[in-house]
Amino acid sequence: MKEKFMTMAIKQALVGQALDEVPVGAVIVKEGKVIARAHNLKEKKNCANFHAEMVAIAKACKKIGDWRLTGCDIYVTLEPCAMCTGALINARIDNIYFGAYDPKAGCCGTLYNLPEDKRFNHRPHIEGGVLQEQCANLLSEYFKTKRKKKC
Repeated sequence: MKEKFMTMAIKQALVGQALDEVPVGAVIVKEGKVIARAHNLKEKKNCANFHAEMVAIAKACKKIGDWRLTGCDIYVTLEPCAMCTGALINARIDNIYFGAYDPKAGCCGTLYNLPEDKRFNHRPHIEGGVLQEQCANLLSEYFKTKRKKKC
């Protein structure tokens, strides 16, 4: 089941990539059904807040009519950063599943492990490495292409 939802997140990342966004996709699931899909929109919106996770959270909250995403899981192609991890904790998301680890900004175990900090009143379960190779290749190919265009 995890692979099925991560594949949907990868498809969202590809939608973002077609818009020249960094290819990160997210899917939020409740009771086995997708309630939100999103990709990065930072370039389009010209705002750092529009990470795939943040857009997905906003869509999911609107869909269920509550800011609490209790009973929901997120599948995201890249390990969430501090901003997104904080939002996922605050939204009371149950599980965070991610694909590629992020050595530069990952806050679900790589740089920091915010969800396991006992000082927070909510601690979502984390599982990284879901379809890791596919997710990592998507990002590395995107940046490789960007670097070639600069030369």
